Amino acid sequence: QVQLAESGGGLVQAGGSLRLSCAASGYIFRIKAMGWYRQAPGKQRELVATITSDGMTNYTDSVKGRFTISRDNAKNTVYLQMMSLKPEDTALYYCNAEVTTRLSYRTNDYWGQGTQVTVSS
Repeated sequence: QVQLAESGGGLVQAGGSLRLSCAASGYIFRIKAMGWYRQAPGKQRELVATITSDGMTNYTDSVKGRFTISRDNAKNTVYLQMMSLKPEDTALYYCNAEVTTRLSYRTNDYWGQGTQVTVSS
């Protein structure tokens, strides 16, 4: 019903930058919050940043001042600009969206497949 396609991951040196993108497609009526989560090997998935439909943002403490989340509602796309990357930012980054579909008009959480971010020291 709804697909999330992430892009922009890769390998970068410490101090470098990356920009992640996630585009939602399918039978979308409305998207509420969108966000990014990450999971490092051997660790639980954790919230990185979220953004509401009217632009209110929330960040986990470890990325405040370095990461910026934004969205383009017309394109159903959310972005994560990551700067001053550290080796501890290495993880599989997942996109998440709360989507109300045009099929059932119910709101559910949808997840992307993940994009790998690796920061070398």
